[in-house]
Amino acid sequence: MTASHPFAVIDCAMLSIATGLSAQNLRELRDRLRSVPASSLYFHFWGAHLRPGFDEPEYGNDFALWARHGLSDPALAERLSVIRPPGFGDLEALREELVEVVEQRLYEREVVPWAPADQEFHFIRSTLVVLDTGTRLETPEALGAALARFSPGSLFYHFIDALRRPPEGADDFRAWLSGFGDRYSGLIERIAGIDPYFVTLSRLGRELSQAFAAQVAGGAA
Repeated sequence: MTASHPFAVIDCAMLSIATGLSAQNLRELRDRLRSVPASSLYFHFWGAHLRPGFDEPEYGNDFALWARHGLSDPALAERLSVIRPPGFGDLEALREELVEVVEQRLYEREVVPWAPADQEFHFIRSTLVVLDTGTRLETPEALGAALARFSPGSLFYHFIDALRRPPEGADDFRAWLSGFGDRYSGLIERIAGIDPYFVTLSRLGRELSQAFAAQVAGGAA
């Protein structure tokens, strides 16, 4: 999308697919992390945003959650929870960081921590089903006004999933606004300050709406 084209509103749903891989202890987690599909890492870091009933997260990803409640290792849980996917160039770099954190914890522990028999970590991979809603927005003002009606899937697609799509590696809102030159530079900067990892999609929508309200209504840049 560019400024010469309307903003096309897309919706999406995340499909969960079993990999058949699981981990019962921390060593198995490390070994599986080395080889699971990258889409499994994506699911376990971002999938909770689209799960029904998802509220304020206790931890930022499923690995941290399992470390705390499956392995009863709060120190590892905290280390895993602060890993932010947007801080890595791609999922392979994220994989390397995960493995390094787990290996360091294995080195520190005298005994490899095990989860109870009924609390294995099951690796799930994901795929996105994308749907064009048919909605087209011609101006940033129209986009700002429409944000309150965006579905969780649309917010996820345009803000979170866009981060891994070339060439920009940025959310679709900033990518589209940048086509207007410097006119919306203040709005772009404000959106860049929104961290999608530690917030729910409903809160993400509110923060985006506030950014547009503050900047667009006030004269953009």
